[in-house]
Amino acid sequence: MTQLEQLVAEFAENVAAQTDSIWRGDAKTGNKHARRYIAAFGKLIAHGDAGRDALTVLFKHPRMDVRVSAAAYLLRYRTAEARTILDEAARGEGLVPFEASLVLKNWENGTWALDPG
Repeated sequence: MTQLEQLVAEFAENVAAQTDSIWRGDAKTGNKHARRYIAAFGKLIAHGDAGRDALTVLFKHPRMDVRVSAAAYLLRYRTAEARTILDEAARGEGLVPFEASLVLKNWENGTWALDPG
């Protein structure tokens, strides 16, 4: 497994673990996992567009929370693909669809800033 693939796996695993922690009511553990996937993203973008491209494999991840997180972070870089994922997720109900709708709202009002480029 390449370094980029390892970072993508780390991102996905920690997004999923954060969501699972939130559902259990364990915010402390959820925050730990959030810090880990944010750090993984930072390491990915340190590789420039190659790191961003590596993360796009998560657009097809089986878990909606992982797809939505990848789309949220890649919205500036892969706008059309990311918007499709976020729009689809936002039509649902629950935590992840709510997060998707917030990302879209922030994108539209110009306050989105997860990957300034």
